[in-house]
Amino acid sequence: MLTNYHFKLEKYYDILKDIYERMDGRMSETNKVIMLGNEAIARGAYEAGVKVSAAYPGTPSTEISEYLVQYKDDLYCEWSPNEKVATEVAVGASLAGTRAMACMKHVGFNVAADPAYSVSYMGVNGGLVIVVADDPGLYSSQNEQDTRMVARAAKLPVIEPADSAEAKEYMKLAFELSEKFDRPFVYRTTTRLAHSQGIVELSDRQDIPDKEYVKDIRRTVMMPVNAKLRHIEIEKRNEELAEAANTLPLNRVEMNGTKIGVITSGIAYQYVKEALPNASVLKLGLLNPLPRKLIEDFAAKVEKLYIVEELDPVIEEQVKSWGIDAVGKEIFTVQGEYSANLLRTAVLKEELSLAEPYKAPGRPPILCPGCPHRSVYHVLNKLKFHAAGDIGCYTLGAVAPLSVVDTTMCMGSSISTLHGMEKAKGKDYIKNWVAVIGDSTFLHTGINSLMNMTYNHASGTVLILDNSTTGMTGHQDHAATGKTLQGDPAYAIDISALCRAVGVKNVTEVNAFDIAKLEKTIKEEAAKDEVSVIITKSPCVLLSKGRKPLYIVHTDKCKKCGMCMKPGCPAMTKNSDGTVKIDDTMCTGCGLCGSLCKFGAIELVKEGDR
Repeated sequence: MLTNYHFKLEKYYDILKDIYERMDGRMSETNKVIMLGNEAIARGAYEAGVKVSAAYPGTPSTEISEYLVQYKDDLYCEWSPNEKVATEVAVGASLAGTRAMACMKHVGFNVAADPAYSVSYMGVNGGLVIVVADDPGLYSSQNEQDTRMVARAAKLPVIEPADSAEAKEYMKLAFELSEKFDRPFVYRTTTRLAHSQGIVELSDRQDIPDKEYVKDIRRTVMMPVNAKLRHIEIEKRNEELAEAANTLPLNRVEMNGTKIGVITSGIAYQYVKEALPNASVLKLGLLNPLPRKLIEDFAAKVEKLYIVEELDPVIEEQVKSWGIDAVGKEIFTVQGEYSANLLRTAVLKEELSLAEPYKAPGRPPILCPGCPHRSVYHVLNKLKFHAAGDIGCYTLGAVAPLSVVDTTMCMGSSISTLHGMEKAKGKDYIKNWVAVIGDSTFLHTGINSLMNMTYNHASGTVLILDNSTTGMTGHQDHAATGKTLQGDPAYAIDISALCRAVGVKNVTEVNAFDIAKLEKTIKEEAAKDEVSVIITKSPCVLLSKGRKPLYIVHTDKCKKCGMCMKPGCPAMTKNSDGTVKIDDTMCTGCGLCGSLCKFGAIELVKEGDR
């Protein structure tokens, strides 16, 4: 009898859920709960009286909206097709007179830059906050860009909390300051804050009356004659905010002596307090504009001043430009996350080493067992195709043993990259190239690139890997899944019909695990002299909650050819004699290995035989 490990976990999950619910009930009696940073941000928005929230999922910001939706009786929240749209939705709600927010990760802020730069000139009616989560250390991103730099260029004020308690309270302050100074605010967070826990004291939701909408095209219609005047106005508002920053409670001084002083902000504050407990600290909660007088006064009180900030020297460059002597990136890195140990080494010159047995083993990223992308990449690898890749789980097609994806840049870029290659080198050059993109990413920005291909007479082949979810960020719905963030049924966009609507004549849907048909289709479509779209429709294996089929290996039939091992499924390993075995705790029953075995050595276990 075989037992599937996945189902052993169900009873433990139920036990843990019961314990959590009972603990949650006890904590609620005192109004103090333990919350993730993202959960606290959501709670802060709720308590601030937010009525509209729009977002596109992107780690590490995704959970904010997933926690916020529990308050849907009091507010509206949605998954938008991309961050630009999400920001515009929030702007519209603000102009109508309600408090509104948009949520995204740092690279999503690039997509939202168009409305963000312009709404900076327009100002607000109801409070407007754009939550942006940075990713120092590149845990789930293609770069380490610093949102503070982008916000400064857009002349947008920036607030950043240092723990879960501040994450909640700073949200409320952000909305108050937004309305007081007529400024949209950027609320910056980072991966470490988003996914760490702290104690939060709950408060009631504020009853914020809607602001009256008054037509004023001089401030809300950004044509040149109006924008020139608004630019002058927002510079005045930012100067007022900079002066107020010297006394705002967001910025505070903690004096512990005069030998060492540190200016810091956000999660780096926690590292400073741990590594340098005797140092005096100026903790900044408002990072743009900076409180110049407060900084000058603090600097004058200490013998040596350090500036500790992750990523770019945003604070440091401004402080040094005022003639203040400080130590910053001369000893601190501009790359990756900081830590208490990093500060001990840089400031105190302590030598720290981690004994070899305690070093964490490497964990290379890999597609899940049963992932439909694996079979697609196996076929492309077999055909010796190259792929222009995109942002999603399928980016892992770049690594061995699949090794198909040659490029990955940003959301929707795969199709445009392939198009550029064709225009540079001709149609024959891309006959063994395809673009690969997921369903959510296609709706995010891929559709624009596909329109460009048909409009400009391209001939490339696009594979839309439709796994019926936004998989990489935790299985969020999108415009083609038929359900909204709030759980309401919605019209599900027909991706194949959408492709035809923008002029693609050759659109084929294939089951990702039908490798024979998939191989035949790729060969045929890549040979055509016009745009082709192949949609591989197979849901993400993690969407199914039911009992999954299971495969076993008959070692007496195994010829040790290794064909079943080529796709790199983590559920498959080799025995000492070279035969193959399948880990029944990992197998999801996708059947890819069985379809590759020509000797009948891999068999589906029937329900009654388990």
